[in-house]
Amino acid sequence: MAKISFEFPDGSVKEFDQGVTTEDIAKSISISLAKKSVAGKIDGKMVEIDLPLEKGGKIEIVTKDTEDGLKVLRQTASQLLKAALADQFNNIQFGESTSDEDGFFVDTDKRDSQVSADELPQVEERINKMVSDNVKIERKVLSLEDALKQVDGDPYQAKLVNELAEDGQVVFYQIGDYLGLGEGVVLPEAKAVKEYKLLSVAGAYWEGKSSNPMLQRIFATAFYKKADLEEDLKRRQEAKERDHRVIGNKLDLFFVDPKVGAGLAYWMPNGATIRRVVERYIIDKELANGYQHVITPVLMNLDAYKTSGHWQHYREDMFPPMDMGDGEELELRPMNCPSHIQIFKHHIRSYRELPMRIAELGMMHRYEKSGALSGLQRVREMTLNDGHTFLRLDQIQDEFKKVLGLMVEVYKDFDIKNYHFRLSYRDPKNTEKYFDDEEMWSKSQSMLKGAMDDLGLDYVEAEGEAAFYGPKLDVQTYTAMGNEETLSTIQLDFMLPERFDLHYVGEDGEEHRPVMMHRGLVSTMERFIAYLIEVYKGAFPTWLAPKQVKVIPVSMEKYGDYAKKVNSKLAALGIRTSVDDRNEKMGYLIRDAQTNKIPYTIVVGESEMNSNQVSVRKYGEQDSESLSLDDFIKEIQEDISNYSREK
Repeated sequence: MAKISFEFPDGSVKEFDQGVTTEDIAKSISISLAKKSVAGKIDGKMVEIDLPLEKGGKIEIVTKDTEDGLKVLRQTASQLLKAALADQFNNIQFGESTSDEDGFFVDTDKRDSQVSADELPQVEERINKMVSDNVKIERKVLSLEDALKQVDGDPYQAKLVNELAEDGQVVFYQIGDYLGLGEGVVLPEAKAVKEYKLLSVAGAYWEGKSSNPMLQRIFATAFYKKADLEEDLKRRQEAKERDHRVIGNKLDLFFVDPKVGAGLAYWMPNGATIRRVVERYIIDKELANGYQHVITPVLMNLDAYKTSGHWQHYREDMFPPMDMGDGEELELRPMNCPSHIQIFKHHIRSYRELPMRIAELGMMHRYEKSGALSGLQRVREMTLNDGHTFLRLDQIQDEFKKVLGLMVEVYKDFDIKNYHFRLSYRDPKNTEKYFDDEEMWSKSQSMLKGAMDDLGLDYVEAEGEAAFYGPKLDVQTYTAMGNEETLSTIQLDFMLPERFDLHYVGEDGEEHRPVMMHRGLVSTMERFIAYLIEVYKGAFPTWLAPKQVKVIPVSMEKYGDYAKKVNSKLAALGIRTSVDDRNEKMGYLIRDAQTNKIPYTIVVGESEMNSNQVSVRKYGEQDSESLSLDDFIKEIQEDISNYSREK
């Protein structure tokens, strides 16, 4: 029999008989390795553990404890899910199925009605039966012609077949009577899929385009160990309780309605109040740190974005230009940089004005695909806490340190602790996507690194994460689901001043080119408030809470006037307060205030009225405290002024 050679990750080379499987190779190394093996990777391409290999190459043995190994399990579970659905629903069609670090999903379509969450337990029963019977999963290779015949009548699968075909062949998997398209390597037996869970269903457009049919997406997850599944489900429950979309609905903070505009947030009074407090805080903070606040239009001539490079680099994320009919094309701005450049260019600038700090809560628009939209975290209209500083080369490091210091100050006020720094450089192997100036990149990257080292801060370095015009420092944090996202950024830019021909008059009376520093303290208002909702689980500190005090009279008829008097005095001091005058039992009104996570509930009755006192109950506490009205006012004012930090 012919021999084929494999090179292992350690550089060693071994010969095997042609037709050997990855499982056979693993067994030749050790029985324990074979037990952990779930697939092979030949020259970087995943193959089934039991697939006979006809050619040699570089080999990796994929085990259960790797990301690829977990992906194989989830792809196997995905195939079992499709087989179970096909068994339960005769008229079901399948769209995309994908596994990732968060689990897997299968898109489905039914002619009569979509799969409901109530039907998932029945689907699980069918999967359990396949697992307990250890149904075999057999790999089949069909010609493209036969594959299209197999999926005839299912337009989604027909398109996927054409996309997945290699050399005129398509992989399918046979599970009992079900023969389904393979969208990734799977295990040969169902018994491995013991620890799985069907999680939820949600609508998803075919291929993520709103012009396409809406399919039903079934979300699920799977693990090799029961403990890992239980830990994941626990994490998901915690995340669900912190999900800003769920809390936003319960507390009436905001809503997004695809019928009136997907990805466009409507801020209800409660949510608008939180946003207003954050915006006022940011503006006051920036003004105190030398920024000049401006307001610029959301529309701009398209030529500005061609000059800046945004049109060339981010065209797919921008809305189509508006033809004004006279040769002018206006664009909804995706970035505020060109607008602030116009502010700088409007006057002749002197070196004495530098560093010149310009800031704005600037509304922007980006064309996010429908499938990517999510509550306030991924929207099509957003307001960025944006700032641009124009400065001399010798001012860069000092300004960088000042901006970073301001960021840390802001994090402290919002009680943000779980973050880390990432220095983002260009990819030296893919320079085409970046501004072509080798000296600029070398100089600017070393400047940011030098500033971080001077400050003694820990950071990670990430090649390929820079903006197309310069390196940046990103401050990374985590959402309730554990996803990493950028909270703040400082970006150095030598390119835009060049493209827009910016200059200032130096001490020598000559024109010089400024450097531009982009920075955002807290990302967009939408994303930041989504983050705050999840961090605080809707129980906002007093200074941020949309309603800070609820005044409840024991009897509206007897003590309503005193309740209104207390309320008026608090309101006159800028405290967000209201009287609950509903004709309900006291216990219900107090519970309702707690449910709505109001920081202070005040109850007033005869003794409080006669002694000018209030009975105060803080959110999350069972006991009440009697205080004079003046003492309560002093306490809540201190609470607000110190950003609700512990004394």
